[in-house]
Amino acid sequence: MSLPPSSSSLVESLEQCEDIIAWINENLDTITTNTNGEASPGTSTGLTELDQHITRLVTSLDIACQDTSSNLERSIDDVARGIPRLTYDLHFMKDGALSLQAVLSQVLLGSQRVVPEETTMALDRLQYLDTVKSRMEASRDVLREAESWSTLELEITSLLAERSHAKAAERLSEASKSMAVFQNTPDYDPRRTLLVNLQNQLEASLSTTLVSAINAQDITICREYFSIFCNIQRESEFRNYYNASRRSPIVTMWRTAHAEVNEQRADPLPFAKFLPDFFNRFLVLLESERASIPLIFPDPIWTLSIFISSTFTALQPTFSQRLSTLAAALGESSLGELLATFRATEAFAAGVNKVIEKMQSSGEPENRGNLDTSMPSRIASHRRRSSRMSISWRSNTPASLGVTATQSTPLDGLDWDQELFQPYLGFQGDYGALERRFLDHSLKEIINRETKERLAQPDRARLLRERAIDVFSIAEDSLARCSAFTHGYGAVGLVQALDGFFQSFIDIWTANIRTESSLSSQNSLSDDELSDLDYTSQDWSDFQLSLHLLSSARSIVERISNFETKLRISLVQMASQFRLARNDPTNFQQGVSHGADRLLEQSPLNSAALHSLLNSVENDSMPPRESPAIALRRDQTPTHSGVTKPLLVDARNAVSMFAKTCQISLQATILSPLRRHLISYASSPTWAEAGDPRSKHTTTNDLQVPTFSLSPSDTIQRVAEGLLNLPRLFEVYADDNALSFSLQTLPYLDDDIIKGIPEPSPSAENTTPPTHMRRASLAPVKPVTIDPELVSSAWLASLGQTLLEHLTSNILPGIHTLSPIGAAHLVSDLEYLSNIARALNVESGDLEKWKKYSEMDGDSGRRAIVEMEVVDPILQNVAKMRGWSS
Repeated sequence: MSLPPSSSSLVESLEQCEDIIAWINENLDTITTNTNGEASPGTSTGLTELDQHITRLVTSLDIACQDTSSNLERSIDDVARGIPRLTYDLHFMKDGALSLQAVLSQVLLGSQRVVPEETTMALDRLQYLDTVKSRMEASRDVLREAESWSTLELEITSLLAERSHAKAAERLSEASKSMAVFQNTPDYDPRRTLLVNLQNQLEASLSTTLVSAINAQDITICREYFSIFCNIQRESEFRNYYNASRRSPIVTMWRTAHAEVNEQRADPLPFAKFLPDFFNRFLVLLESERASIPLIFPDPIWTLSIFISSTFTALQPTFSQRLSTLAAALGESSLGELLATFRATEAFAAGVNKVIEKMQSSGEPENRGNLDTSMPSRIASHRRRSSRMSISWRSNTPASLGVTATQSTPLDGLDWDQELFQPYLGFQGDYGALERRFLDHSLKEIINRETKERLAQPDRARLLRERAIDVFSIAEDSLARCSAFTHGYGAVGLVQALDGFFQSFIDIWTANIRTESSLSSQNSLSDDELSDLDYTSQDWSDFQLSLHLLSSARSIVERISNFETKLRISLVQMASQFRLARNDPTNFQQGVSHGADRLLEQSPLNSAALHSLLNSVENDSMPPRESPAIALRRDQTPTHSGVTKPLLVDARNAVSMFAKTCQISLQATILSPLRRHLISYASSPTWAEAGDPRSKHTTTNDLQVPTFSLSPSDTIQRVAEGLLNLPRLFEVYADDNALSFSLQTLPYLDDDIIKGIPEPSPSAENTTPPTHMRRASLAPVKPVTIDPELVSSAWLASLGQTLLEHLTSNILPGIHTLSPIGAAHLVSDLEYLSNIARALNVESGDLEKWKKYSEMDGDSGRRAIVEMEVVDPILQNVAKMRGWSS
């Protein structure tokens, strides 16, 4: 394209070009090629010519811009000068219009006076005669219809005798159209009754031959009879005849299989094996119908949908009843068989979809432009009516029904799949309960597989690990069951069932540990009294068992964390599927058909709790959006993985309770020698000794000897020595990870110590799952290790608090009488024990209260009781021992 010679032509070429860049390139191409069409090299001469060309082009555009600005200014000036005159022109036009209106009124009045009166009367007469003619013609048509109705029955009878069914149908169709003439007249009901009777006679004369033709698959006769039935508004009856005859083998197969099961009194489990064979037989029938239905019906796809729906409606017992029987017979393990039948049903639905797709794309005579607009409503009414072949139920049906519309219906309205999947909807709604019962049943099988009496005591921890492997293996299968049976809609029930399943498994072991601990403590009381911390072999066995169980609890927590990661990934995939199906429902769907998806969408499973769960896990899996600067600063600063809210809360709480039970059992074993020393402490005769500890002793020469402080009793000394020897015990097991597990659940542990315990490592907690399937190239996170000294300090503090709690709650209240000398001995013992406890960083408020109240005299004690609004229970016990109160 060469440069335009003038600014106006340049502007015209620019207006014709849609892309400004292409227009510039075309103008510059004229200088980049030689006259022979060859490209010029990038020499200085070529660049100079290009620069000159661009200069001329820019100059031309500047001139065009100036011309355009000048023209625009002139146009604005012309408009500004013409506006004041426009008002004057409008007023002038208004005056001329009013003058013309007055002249026209005068002309009209004059024309009316010119026409004679006889002409006006003649015109009125002609109008009257035209009205009479029209009414007479209408009367003639009515009389002809009446005359035809008088001979209608005779004509139809003679046509049926001659077997002219097509003519009889046309005659009845004409009579049906004329029923509108008799609307709201006394003759309407008798004529309507006569018309229905004649249609019944025609249907009765065709029924036998029609059934034979359907069974023989005579397409020509079936198509001819379909036309006849449509003419007499009996299209639905024809479909009933056709569907009943074609589905007969399938219905018989279903009924026969049910009868065989009842006769054998067998478990209904074979139904899960029978169903795939039944569906395969049904698909073979549908493949044959795919070839014949389009040759008979103008709407083959709708017809096939009606055929499938009517077949499932005609099954006896119904599909729902068979599934209910199956679920009731299998009980807790019914979910597995229900899932097997559901998968077989989905495979059948996929096969039906392929048949419909083939029918839709085969190019056979569908006559989509002749589909009935009332077809969806008739399909809906077809499900509500009985499918039996009746010839008189349409006696009150309006005469306007029939295949007369010419508008197609969308294929999304097909509801055969809803008839197919409706029986499963109730079980899908109860998926959470079904899954929980199935998991509980599996748990019972695991527990009963190998009883604890067959194993030696040290093998209990190994058995727990083995059982945990089985439990988590079963739990992983539930992820696939949820996706397959509910397509993600049962995610809330899945999480609840898994949480309760893990909790039940751990609670069973917790109860066993509590039972064994109580039996062990009862048996240990009958052993010989131990000296210092010399444990028996049974004590060491219990000690090792508790440690191994704590180690097993740690491994269970790790398995729960790993399983939660798998669960989150599965939930994120479900959320992605929901989002894709919501954004593009045509290309993405949850199940194998849109009807099954609609049933689940309208069910209670599609709840706010489901969407809240999926949104939470999906938001946790996505990194927050941030600006590049913030992201750069974040990458330059060390951070740790974001810890998300756990899904299996009850399971984690159950593990914590199990760990606490093991810790209590371990503490009972460690403190058992010290507790044995305290068994007879409350019954010591020292507490009832007479005398006053404040009085001075005298010799035979009346020499007063001062009284020194009392020494602690042998029992307290042995207990104190045992407490001081406890650190040596933990030095041996300082590196055992079992002791560092779940330190927060140690009984009577001080809050300050709990705050000093570092958080568990991210690898052992529930971290955010990856958002993609590729392996992330991240540096491995080092697990957080707890200082062995901190572990020993926490255990020693807890053991000291436990022993002091046992002393103040169970031993000291057992003292019946406490004399002043006995109280002094008790204060001495408690003071000594308190000092030893402080060495272990243990302080007991109750121990200090016992010491404080025991060293009071009678007056101070009674005054303290009176001054207290709520009397301290420890003070009440001391008052009873000292005799201050009854």
